[in-house]
Amino acid sequence: MSPGAEPLGSRAESFWAALENADEHSAVAQVDEALDRGFAPEDVLLEVIAPAQRRVGVRWAENRLTVAQEHAATAVSDRAVTAVAAHPAARVPARLGRVTVACADGEWHTLPARLVAEVLRLRGWHVDFLGAHVSTRHLVSHLHSTGPDAVALSCSLPVRLPVAHTAVTACRAAGVPVLAGGAGFGPGGRYARLLGADAWAGSARGAAERLAAGIAPPSALPPTAEEALPHLADREHALVEEASRRLVDEVMAVLPERFPRSRECTGRQREYTVEDLHRVVEYLVAALYVDDPGLFEGFTVWTGRIMAARNLPVQALSAVLETMAGTFRELPRASAYIAAARAALGRELRSPSPESAPGRGNGSAG
Repeated sequence: MSPGAEPLGSRAESFWAALENADEHSAVAQVDEALDRGFAPEDVLLEVIAPAQRRVGVRWAENRLTVAQEHAATAVSDRAVTAVAAHPAARVPARLGRVTVACADGEWHTLPARLVAEVLRLRGWHVDFLGAHVSTRHLVSHLHSTGPDAVALSCSLPVRLPVAHTAVTACRAAGVPVLAGGAGFGPGGRYARLLGADAWAGSARGAAERLAAGIAPPSALPPTAEEALPHLADREHALVEEASRRLVDEVMAVLPERFPRSRECTGRQREYTVEDLHRVVEYLVAALYVDDPGLFEGFTVWTGRIMAARNLPVQALSAVLETMAGTFRELPRASAYIAAARAALGRELRSPSPESAPGRGNGSAG
């Protein structure tokens, strides 16, 4: 708690109300007033804006916000972060060193990375925030021209892990250590370590503390992907990725005959179904890449819950798993992962319960 007896939590609730209504004017006024009253900019970022944005993800997962509403709310959050950064209270001279903050190639969820960037600025770092979808080539070119002390690489979705691995390897080959962050790196950053990151942080404050402690530059060239992950020699992840579009097209073609109720889906529901099924295949690729069947199983069950919440044909998910099982029967790891996911989804469909209701967003909306 900061100025007077007013709790920052009350500001968080007011900010959430503005976000839910996509009221940019009110949202910006909320953060400006909190800063004017003397609340610390870092606290406003992490205890007002960040929790509200997580709430957006939960509401989207519960089908209480449309994709358009989620995008609008996220845009308001981003505008609020800009307002905090522009406030006189947030003007802190750079004195610690230089850090590059970037999202992995293909990663469009910028808000978590931007919050890290702003917290680092407030702690006294010179920060180059490169934003979303940064190609490895452009990232490395930036490192050579600016010579930062570290790269903070954000990955919100596990499907970006293969390209994140490429970025980690390239940054370390350029002599710059990598601090990984974001839900895509798994619980406790398990995949960050697997992919060779020099450090991992689970929060913006954690990232600031880890950088303040110092991260030594790489002492040797990083291993190749195949050297670091010997299981990639079977190329199963690549073979599944190559077949992804054909798989989903096959399922959508036979779905009306196998499950007549799917004929009642609207055009938008059909689009959502196709997106969900493509994402399932992407998660199988990611799981094969890091050799973690639990990653695929957990996402499959979660997708079933999301589809049920949206009144989409969950049978389509069962159908794509069945098709995948037939298509990849010659791939041992993929076959085992699919079998485990089918069994888990079957249990979920047979035993609905309050605990299985969708309630956690994976940040993948839109």
